[in-house]
Amino acid sequence: MTTTTSHTPEPEGPLRPARLIQNEATTEIPVHLLFRDEAGPVSVPLRPTVVARRQGTGEQPRVRRPVQPKPRPEPQVDPDLVERPARVLPGAAGVFAGVCGAAGCLATSWWAGVLPPLAVDALGLPASAGAGLGPAQWAAYTGAGAVGLFGLGGLTRGRTGRAWVLGLFGRYRGTVRRTGLMWVNPLLLRRRVDVRLRHWRSEPMPAADGNGVALRAVVLVVWRVKDTARATLGVEDHEAYLRECVEAALARVPVEMPGATRGSVEAASETLTRLVTRDAGAVGVEVFSVRPARVEYAPEVAAAMHRRRIAALDAQDRATMVTSVVDSVEDTVTRLTMRGLVELDDYERKALVKDLTVAFCAGRGEAAP
Repeated sequence: MTTTTSHTPEPEGPLRPARLIQNEATTEIPVHLLFRDEAGPVSVPLRPTVVARRQGTGEQPRVRRPVQPKPRPEPQVDPDLVERPARVLPGAAGVFAGVCGAAGCLATSWWAGVLPPLAVDALGLPASAGAGLGPAQWAAYTGAGAVGLFGLGGLTRGRTGRAWVLGLFGRYRGTVRRTGLMWVNPLLLRRRVDVRLRHWRSEPMPAADGNGVALRAVVLVVWRVKDTARATLGVEDHEAYLRECVEAALARVPVEMPGATRGSVEAASETLTRLVTRDAGAVGVEVFSVRPARVEYAPEVAAAMHRRRIAALDAQDRATMVTSVVDSVEDTVTRLTMRGLVELDDYERKALVKDLTVAFCAGRGEAAP
């Protein structure tokens, strides 16, 4: 059986391959037609073809964007409710009105003839004809008594660090911060407000640390009433409102236990102060600082955290002791060898290190108690 094998002769010279794609167009590609009996290579002409770009669908890759938390609305109070000074008169005006009312009543009594003779003689008044108590006399009594009561009833005393918030029929009429004797309209409702700088030490409040462990924190707050109108009329009780603001801030800010770094404690205090200042400022309360005065574990986790803290301190003490013993053994062996006091091989060195380690550990264990 005879097998005929066709052999394609190689080209005389090396063919330089042409670039397939040039300027987004194809050129003629020389193709060797294998398994054919032709004498030479055949070039297949191809028309220039533009390689079209792939048209996208226009759909962008779906990337989950972080959801920005909505800003918490700040408490708002009536914008027209702002502290303003009230109109008052010096105390001398009230005293003068009271004296005039008393003098009018005295004169009316002399006119009606009801003034005792001893009083007439003491005052040096002439004898009265005694007209009696008629409508004119009663009207004079009423007018003089009203003037006297209105003048003396409006006298009040202002103190340093205290203010009066005045109101009439439910409407705010101003704030009095003056001191000394003054006259205020007696028909106005007065509410005394303490505007001095105050310190408030809270009762133990629930809190948490950075790991979510339940704590109890006692907070020291430095504050004062800045706007008496809002503090008195904008909220039912501004002291209770401040207490609730501090408790809400403690629920959002992690508090560090005693012994933590100074920077973390200061950062927690600054955050608490900023939150409470923003919430309490709407009701006219100015907060200067909010600092945790005492922090302790909650009763339900106190025992477990106490054991954990003791275990951590014990492990730290053991690590420190081992490090000290290793350093002491190394220093002892190095000095003995370098000074030529002993010549040790590997076995003797290991035995010496073992004995020294046991001796140092035993000595530290006895000295520890």
